[in-house]
Amino acid sequence: MFTRKIAEFDVSAIGLGCMSLSHAYGPPPAREIAERVLLGAIDAGYTFFDTAAVYGLGHNERLVGAVLKPHRDDIILASKCGMTDGETRDLNGTPARLKKTCEESLQRLGVDVIDLYYLHRWDKRVPIEDSVGALRDLMNEGKIRSIGLSEVSAVTLRKACEVAPIAALQTEYSPWTRNPEIAVLKACRELGVTFVAFSPVGRGFLAGGVRDATALPQGDFRSGMPRFQGENFESNLRLLDQFVAIADSWGCTPAQLCLAWLLQKDENIVPIPGTSNPAHMYENANAADIELSSEAMEQVEALVNASTVAGRFDESPHALGLCRAAMPRFVPP
Repeated sequence: MFTRKIAEFDVSAIGLGCMSLSHAYGPPPAREIAERVLLGAIDAGYTFFDTAAVYGLGHNERLVGAVLKPHRDDIILASKCGMTDGETRDLNGTPARLKKTCEESLQRLGVDVIDLYYLHRWDKRVPIEDSVGALRDLMNEGKIRSIGLSEVSAVTLRKACEVAPIAALQTEYSPWTRNPEIAVLKACRELGVTFVAFSPVGRGFLAGGVRDATALPQGDFRSGMPRFQGENFESNLRLLDQFVAIADSWGCTPAQLCLAWLLQKDENIVPIPGTSNPAHMYENANAADIELSSEAMEQVEALVNASTVAGRFDESPHALGLCRAAMPRFVPP
């Protein structure tokens, strides 16, 4: 797989989001399947792996750290802080909490340093300068190599860059969630910040993975999202049928169409699709080999956009309220 830059690191153009191996999309897979996804990703050319302290309340970091330990020198490892106190989900961006979480993450991952460490969410009770200052301290102490932010505005990003160099900004971006196009992508280009796109296949919807919203398993937080409910969902299914037809016409899968579209939108973008299915992991990796024509890019953008997708974009499923309501306390499989 070809590479892109995050700070001084060369990373695979498509990274692996590891969240679904521990929570959020229903019961996590068995350990054997999770290992097949992670180790298969190494074989497929992924070198960029994204986890977080809040994913499974530490389970995901322990899983990723243990399975990928033999490959530590060959990968770029990203994790996140600010959304857990170690036992529960708790938004807290105070410097003391962030530094404590980092120490715990280092132990769970079994590493001496984390390559890219994100503030998972900005706790608006704490000035962004204070939270980023804590991450700067961690970088100066050699515990992290670079700083990232997740789900912040262009204005907040600019403030953060005045405190410390920001290597990456992570936000949801796909053909059906285009909010970063308003200002964030431009700010990232101007500031030399890599844009990391999570949920790049529309939380599985644009990959054709959700044809019946009522069949979503217990604990799957998509059940609470407006786009997966009622008439919105039925309308989006009709859109999906047309999206699949475009993918077919260009000889790729709908998931690959999403990823290829992102890669060609901007050389500064690194998508990180997640999956608990080894076959889907390989399918996503192969999207790096797909070159879309300008006609294909235009077809995607004309079909799927803010005007055609039914149901508001709502980040609340990633925020604390729905996380607490929709996800039972994690029990390792």
